[in-house]
Amino acid sequence: QVQLVESGGDLVQAGGSLRLSCAVSGMRVSDNTMGWYRQSPGQQRELVADIATGGSTYYKDSVKGRFTISRDDVQNTIYLQMNGLKPGDTAVYYCSAQTWQVYFGRGTQVTVFS
Repeated sequence: QVQLVESGGDLVQAGGSLRLSCAVSGMRVSDNTMGWYRQSPGQQRELVADIATGGSTYYKDSVKGRFTISRDDVQNTIYLQMNGLKPGDTAVYYCSAQTWQVYFGRGTQVTVFS
């Protein structure tokens, strides 16, 4: 059974930093494309960043240079380092795992105030 558990969300002032973590069980993070999505109220869930099995990464344009996705194969965990946070980054952030289907965790709330 695949389980994804996010943590690290918080209330932070604009310009600050947060690191989100996603502990994964039931599958190996190194064997699948792992990612982070976010969803704001009234908006569709959007892909923020992902990391493929070979280590290549993708970032949404608005977070390039500020966010970094990484993977710890030993801890079976993925991370999202977020620097230079803006109020527009406020959302629930979801960890994802892409196998023959896409799995999501329950999310962690990030709120950025100015």
